[in-house]
Amino acid sequence: MAGWFELSKTSDGQFRFALKADEKETLLASESYRSRSSAEGGIASVRTNCAKDGRFDRKVAANGTFFFNLKAANGEVIGTSHMYPTAQARDAAIASVMAAGASTTVRDSA
Repeated sequence: MAGWFELSKTSDGQFRFALKADEKETLLASESYRSRSSAEGGIASVRTNCAKDGRFDRKVAANGTFFFNLKAANGEVIGTSHMYPTAQARDAAIASVMAAGASTTVRDSA
């Protein structure tokens, strides 16, 4: 699966990124960063950590939906998925991040 990163600027001047799938679905979204270089560092961290299954923290929300966080080696959250109705859908999304997260394509809309 090919994918790409979308780098954007928030309304308050911060930066964030999203990992997108071929069909433009957002697989993973970052927090907001104060600088472009920090957001670019987050993208590099996704590339480094996405192939390691142990870096995915599988979660269940209070309402019973499923999501995951991708974490760096130091335990910091790099990005978070959206909510999925089943654990199987969440796990399929993790597989998609593992496949697409090494992408070197960044579409900059910042």
